[in-house]
Amino acid sequence: MARAGVPAGACAVAGYPALPVIKLLILDVDGVLTGGELTYDERGCLTKTFHVQDGGAIRSWQKAGGRVAIISGRTSAAVAERARELQIDLVAQGVGDKLPVFEKFCREAGVSAAEASFVGDDLLDIPPMRRCGYPIAVANAVPAVKREARYVTERRGGAGAIGEVVRRLLRHNATRDKCC
Repeated sequence: MARAGVPAGACAVAGYPALPVIKLLILDVDGVLTGGELTYDERGCLTKTFHVQDGGAIRSWQKAGGRVAIISGRTSAAVAERARELQIDLVAQGVGDKLPVFEKFCREAGVSAAEASFVGDDLLDIPPMRRCGYPIAVANAVPAVKREARYVTERRGGAGAIGEVVRRLLRHNATRDKCC
């Protein structure tokens, strides 16, 4: 299944054309950066737990020159704080339709949709996954999202899946020109 704007090439994998270097990694939050559980404290405030290995992987991606963005259907102060800690400046929360935000973030980062990867787990993530160059689903994603993915992680969201994604994308970027 070809993605719009992805140049054809000899290194096609599983029906996908070869990809350019991925420059922008866009992440959903609930179920991707977290395990997807909604935990409320005694005051009724929603809390979130993030995996330290994912944070380290995001920093590695940034050190290698990649940009990171977050698009979440929910709004949370914890997400804003985590983004601040990781110096992620492209953040949109409370988003019902993720595709326009995906396109806006690509423009702001100066990349084509083909140079972006979107990592998702639920139905709201399908439109940007269909538009990006490298759609990825986490292991705990719903079946419809897994069908849209070029790659499905072995690890679950919130349990180091983003570390796995970053290692895969860094490998892809390093070997893209050598595969043929």
